[in-house]
Amino acid sequence: MNGTLNKVMLIGHLGDDVKIHYFEGGNCIGRFPLATNEIYINKQTNEKITSTEWHNLVVRNKAAEICEKYLSKGDKIYVEGRIKSRQWQGEDGTTKYTTEIQVTEFTFLTTKKELDNNNKQSFTSPTVSEPAKPNYDVNVPAPDDDLPF
Repeated sequence: MNGTLNKVMLIGHLGDDVKIHYFEGGNCIGRFPLATNEIYINKQTNEKITSTEWHNLVVRNKAAEICEKYLSKGDKIYVEGRIKSRQWQGEDGTTKYTTEIQVTEFTFLTTKKELDNNNKQSFTSPTVSEPAKPNYDVNVPAPDDDLPF
């Protein structure tokens, strides 16, 4: 393969509300932490272990405004994006480093506002169209399945 790929897909819960910053000219940037969990059983103690990884997410412009409007701490979201590392000088003169996920697509899976309204609608970023969801008719019986698996 001649090219390279920098793609991240995450499903997790917001660790805080979206913090948005507006710039001159009308552009904006939103930032929020996302927690993903790995659950496994310690074979020696038979104890259930949960390991949490934190990701710094960045959304821009209209996507940032949508996230700020609909998301809050604890909400579950699916995101796609790319990893971006950056550095800057701190106030004390030291060089600081961070790694962020630059979000290019997202889908809200559960939001507190959604649960409060009992509305099960999914939202996507304005640049991405969501694939059509199949319409299942509950009155139609499922076909007989004779596959061996």
